[in-house]
Amino acid sequence: METKDFYTIATYIVTMATTIQVSNKLVQELKHRKMYDKESYEEIIWDLIEDTMELSEETKRQIKQAEKEIKEGKTVPFEEIKKKIGL
Repeated sequence: METKDFYTIATYIVTMATTIQVSNKLVQELKHRKMYDKESYEEIIWDLIEDTMELSEETKRQIKQAEKEIKEGKTVPFEEIKKKIGL
């Protein structure tokens, strides 16, 4: 690829600058993934990294507890919750 096919993302933190080059295709993909207009490319990249990270032990424990409560019938149907809050 020629240099013109790259888009430069620069971040300036105090006196340190970090610059990366990514293809225009990747920039378009990052733009497509924005949840709101002012979301930074860094936020999008961190969200993508987070999606691939291992669950913490605390999260695993909470999931097991939730599964147990579901099996024990300790849940409230969505329709009942909607009635309680007036929807």
